[in-house]
Amino acid sequence: MNTQDLRTIANRVRQRDLKAVFEAGAGHIGGELSVTDLLTALYFKIMSVDPSAPLAPERDRLVLSKGHTALALYVVLAEKGFIPKEEISTFLKPYSQLNGHPNRTKVPGVETNTGPLGHGLPIGVGMAKAAKLNNASWRTFVITGDGEMQEGSNWEAIMSAAQFKLDNLTLIIDHNRWQQGARLADTNNLAPIAPKVAAFGWDVHEIDGHDMDQICDVLDASEIVPGKPKCIVAHTNKGQGISFMSDNVAWHHKVPNAEQYEQAMAEREAAAL
Repeated sequence: MNTQDLRTIANRVRQRDLKAVFEAGAGHIGGELSVTDLLTALYFKIMSVDPSAPLAPERDRLVLSKGHTALALYVVLAEKGFIPKEEISTFLKPYSQLNGHPNRTKVPGVETNTGPLGHGLPIGVGMAKAAKLNNASWRTFVITGDGEMQEGSNWEAIMSAAQFKLDNLTLIIDHNRWQQGARLADTNNLAPIAPKVAAFGWDVHEIDGHDMDQICDVLDASEIVPGKPKCIVAHTNKGQGISFMSDNVAWHHKVPNAEQYEQAMAEREAAAL
């Protein structure tokens, strides 16, 4: 699949995500929009997954550690065929399978439950180590937020992954510069993140997290450095693709009113032309 097709899918994902947040009256729209391009590239270009066999032993694994952006994952899974597209309309409704955070026992394609930040990368390290022990070729991908990297458990996992030479593990940091309520720079500033991870012996890259060509190039299996886990610091924008949401912390957990929803959808529809 070429990058223009990927951009088209990502635009559909953003539109459906917006609609679901508006209908449900809840969601984490800012972070969902920042991670959309990364999820789209992974599921439609990079990862080896089969919606008809979501538990196939040889599948690649994705852990969405920033679990509060589960809706973006659900929409991508629906686009890929893991769940019916119409099920997105049940998001957060009573008895829905689509909770505010991913649940692997309810949603095909979800690898592990996430929500409490700092848990996804340690789980991913365990998955990647298991693949090594079994001489398996599948890859593990973990997406974290940048604020989430303040959790010490992530740095323990980074140290362990380097020790175990987990070159089948890729950490993607959604570096949108915001966490709930404030800029990363004003709370516990980790920037620059790349040299800190590199100091542990990882192969580290920085990219524009909304540029499909850059995303696909750096994630390609041919770019793996033997013996080194990979970290991609993806520079993104919270609320990407919507003018009044972009780089605006108010949209971390805000829901658009009817007028804002119409404007946002109009912007995404215009982008599709």
